[in-house]
Amino acid sequence: MKPYEILAPAGDMLSARAALSCGADAVYLGLSRFSARSSAENFGYDALRETATYAHLLGAKVYVCLNTLIKDEELSEFFESVAKAWEAGADAVLMQDMLLGKKVRETYPEVVLHLSTQAGCCNERGAEFAKACGFSRVVLARETPLSEIGKISKLLETEVFVQGALCTCFSGQCYLSSFAGNNSGNRGRCKQPCRKKYSIDREGYGEFAYALSLSDLSVGRRVEELLSAGVISLKIEGRMRRPEYVAAAVTYYRTLLEGENGASALSDLKRAYNRGDYTAGLAFGQERSLLSRKVQGHIGEKVGEMRSATFCASDYVAQKGDGFKILRGGREVGGALFRENGKGGFFLTSRERPKAGDEVRLTTETALPGRLTSERKRELTLSLNFVAGERASVSCGDFSKTYDILEAAKRAPLTAEELMGNFAKTDGLPFAVSFDRVETAGAFLPKSALNALRRDFFRSLISHLLPVRESLEGREVVFPAPGKGAKEDRTAIVSDDLAGLEADILIYKPRDFRHILPEEVQKGKGEKFLYLPPFFSSVDEALILPSLSLFDGIYCDGYYGLPFAKAHRKKFFAGTGWNLTNAVAVMGAKEAGADLLALSKELTLREQDDLADEGVFSLDFGGVKVMDLCYCPFEKSCDRCDRRDRYFLTDEEGRRFPLRRYRAAGDACRFEVYNCALLRVEQHATGRLFDLTGEKTLAPYAKDPDKAPLTGVNRGHANRSML
Repeated sequence: MKPYEILAPAGDMLSARAALSCGADAVYLGLSRFSARSSAENFGYDALRETATYAHLLGAKVYVCLNTLIKDEELSEFFESVAKAWEAGADAVLMQDMLLGKKVRETYPEVVLHLSTQAGCCNERGAEFAKACGFSRVVLARETPLSEIGKISKLLETEVFVQGALCTCFSGQCYLSSFAGNNSGNRGRCKQPCRKKYSIDREGYGEFAYALSLSDLSVGRRVEELLSAGVISLKIEGRMRRPEYVAAAVTYYRTLLEGENGASALSDLKRAYNRGDYTAGLAFGQERSLLSRKVQGHIGEKVGEMRSATFCASDYVAQKGDGFKILRGGREVGGALFRENGKGGFFLTSRERPKAGDEVRLTTETALPGRLTSERKRELTLSLNFVAGERASVSCGDFSKTYDILEAAKRAPLTAEELMGNFAKTDGLPFAVSFDRVETAGAFLPKSALNALRRDFFRSLISHLLPVRESLEGREVVFPAPGKGAKEDRTAIVSDDLAGLEADILIYKPRDFRHILPEEVQKGKGEKFLYLPPFFSSVDEALILPSLSLFDGIYCDGYYGLPFAKAHRKKFFAGTGWNLTNAVAVMGAKEAGADLLALSKELTLREQDDLADEGVFSLDFGGVKVMDLCYCPFEKSCDRCDRRDRYFLTDEEGRRFPLRRYRAAGDACRFEVYNCALLRVEQHATGRLFDLTGEKTLAPYAKDPDKAPLTGVNRGHANRSML
């Protein structure tokens, strides 16, 4: 058995078959509800059962993604979905909500749980919490450095992305689509505003460009480093991609891991889909190729250069149906189609007029799907006994089945060749049939009856090979109602400048985690908590330890914060980044040891009211952080950096999104994006949480935010639910 698996995406049954046929060890897919890729075709239970059967016959696995945030009114349906997915053949269920996962594990101990990358696990502390909640595997945050991957892999199974699209924001912490367009990424409906054009008010970045769009991930041969670190599962992103992309990606990594030269397979992969000519991602440190500022979509593979407005010099032999993109100075000029071949290249037709020297990229190769076609089969050896006057029998290994006594043929008895030809047909099942013993003598059986017998045998063989799972139906699930205690009436303020602030709880958000100054923390009046971001490494942890004595507690947007706070005997405030959206998660957070907690910022006032309880807060004034960027959007141009703390991202509609810089371990800069409009919600049923980060002018109104003379404020999701 291999010590690793190649895990492929399946947005539909065609992609699942393509992946499995090309050698994938497992596929992951979504159901029609609760999938983080709701725009994919996804699967019903019958399609899941069929796909799981096909995979299991090949020795492969199927993982089902139920990895969106769940609201109270959906809990019953969600648990039903988990049970049905398991009964239909799922080998594991992926979830985002770690605390809800604990409840699933308690209810259905048979079900194997994998923690979705949306949960943001990036260090040992987070992995410890996941393990305690019943997860056997974590899909690591894409930003997790190689050094942390090795440590986490010693605690439980790790799954790491090696190929495909990269989210620009730390997973599970992106709210830009939600607040800019009421389409929540945490609910599977991201509209990808990060792929749009923005300008940044810094020299050299003032022109509109794809300022937040990352190149596609492709770790290539560095996959061996991940395996050496203990990674079990090598994950390919792409449930929205075509079957040929899935086939090409699986083939590429299978080829590399089998020790073969992967150049040809990489060429096929680039032609199937390639954004930005690829990056190895953040696990190995930020590369200059991380951002794809000039192009956003598929740019394929370079195959030549234009010599005139119509002729491309190239070694590639083009054919009818091939599609191309023309790039000039790295930017897309337009598309082009093959017209005819010529000496030393081919002629193109294009609406735009290419120029000599333009780069020609092959984005659609007509021959590619056929070249990627593969047929992985399970080998079966059958023995057939069809003798007149005896019962027909078919056996495979230790399984055999007998049928009715065969009549004697009046003419043209069954031949061995006819029997073998019939049983070589597998009706779409992944079998490669050979024969050990075939006996026939004078028997007759109509062709239709023989076909029915063959189909029945294969169905029975499948039931023998893949026993039916025990039903989970009927198990009682009791959901808590948290709002039984006193309502919370305290106020908490998050800020990077505590001067002039007074509140029950002041949450200090350092501009530089390397140098947390006592005099800065001592400003303001209130119980002091240290803010910790969702991405945190062991190096970051060591960096802040000397400063912990300055604080009464820890406020953290990542799950890892709770075990960290416990280890250092500090109070813990679960931040909005915990994405608490249901009573199970709220009560689970309290039972796990959270002293205070903030609800998801995507809940309506009614939904907040249903979850209100002692120690429960909700964001209702100030800035709304909509993205955490664990990289430099200025391409690490440190020698030219003006090192400002704050910039503005401006979209093509003129909306300005504050871009805040802060420093972390190793002199690394990280960034946060805030919403273009401030938040002000007058009504509240919970404790009030204000975020005044970078908003010094709001400090005088912290006691009474309703009096702040603000224009352009909005109420967020207070009156409308996330879709």
